[in-house]
Amino acid sequence: MKLVESKVVTLREIHETAIVHPNAKLGKNVVIGPYAIIGENVELGDDCIVGPHVTIEGWTTIGRGNKFYHSGSIGCEPQDLKFKGEKSYLLIGDNNIFRENVTISRGTEGGGGETRIGSNNLFMAYSHVAHDCQIGNHIILGNCSALAGHVVVEDRAIISGLTGVHQFSKIGKMAMIGACSKIVKDIPPFVLVDGNPAKVSGINVVGLRRNNIPPEIRDEIKKAYRILYRSNLIVSRAVEQMEQELQSSPEIDHFIRFLRNAERGILR
Repeated sequence: MKLVESKVVTLREIHETAIVHPNAKLGKNVVIGPYAIIGENVELGDDCIVGPHVTIEGWTTIGRGNKFYHSGSIGCEPQDLKFKGEKSYLLIGDNNIFRENVTISRGTEGGGGETRIGSNNLFMAYSHVAHDCQIGNHIILGNCSALAGHVVVEDRAIISGLTGVHQFSKIGKMAMIGACSKIVKDIPPFVLVDGNPAKVSGINVVGLRRNNIPPEIRDEIKKAYRILYRSNLIVSRAVEQMEQELQSSPEIDHFIRFLRNAERGILR
């Protein structure tokens, strides 16, 4: 007679000191560490790891495969004097890493009621994402960096440590911001920025190569950069010249669209 070994599948591993509200929704293979707190309206996806002393509260929905290191505060109330306790949300995608003491606020009524974070991002220790921010995918937010309310960060941008980003600012796709920078205007896609006050210093060539942007597209991006920053044209005229002279591609089209939709003005 052949014996079949039975397998015991661990659906959740919750430390005895953790506090998990009975109405919270937990996926499979979730690990919750010592003294963590999971609130009533939290939805935590499969394969998430919640470290010690992490608090996840509010109407927070989290995808699968996210990892929260110790003492983070996720889904906390907005640091906004206009917030009066209204129902608001934090939505987080998949496979993000939130290092020690990261803080992420929910949205406010004035900002649409929703803070949204995509997938495959790295939030380094002590970084902060304020209310109503919209964060894309494959983004790195450096140690002690802070995004004020309503900031938009597009895919694959890198924001280095100790950087502060003013409310309502937009950071373009694949832009890279150096450490200790002060950002008060919109940062176009694909550029390098550094300093306080911040200045644009060129194209993020290394980032373009790492993201497999073909050489011919990189050349067109360099032409767009020269038109915007070296021609002495106002932004609207620079956009017109780009449309006339540059070969259309998803990257160039996005660059032009970003410039057209800039609300705080472009950092130049």
